[in-house]
Amino acid sequence: QVQLVESGGGLVQAGGSLRLSCTASTLTIDNYAMGWFRQPPEKEREGVSCISWRIGNTLYADSVKGRFTISRDNAKNTLYLQMNSLKPEDTAMYYCAAVNRHGACTRFIDPDYWGRGTQVTVSS
Repeated sequence: QVQLVESGGGLVQAGGSLRLSCTASTLTIDNYAMGWFRQPPEKEREGVSCISWRIGNTLYADSVKGRFTISRDNAKNTLYLQMNSLKPEDTAMYYCAAVNRHGACTRFIDPDYWGRGTQVTVSS
């Protein structure tokens, strides 16, 4: 059974930073496009960022461009999301996802596997 375990969420003031991590077990992230999604309170889940298989091309939602950075450490089988200049509207449950095997991250699609999520709350 694939497990994706997120960590690093929490409460932060507007303008602050957090780094989310996602560690995979029984799945080698090197074989997948990996992504972060989020679901704000009372809203639908949305794509935040994606990093492609092998080449590492990245995709970002317009709302986070220039503030968030996705990266991966294949040796540690871990995905990261560095979030800077956080805003109250970034408040959401953040989910790690294995998007698709050998994927290119040209657009946000429904992933193959999901983590359980980590809560990020940004106070004003």
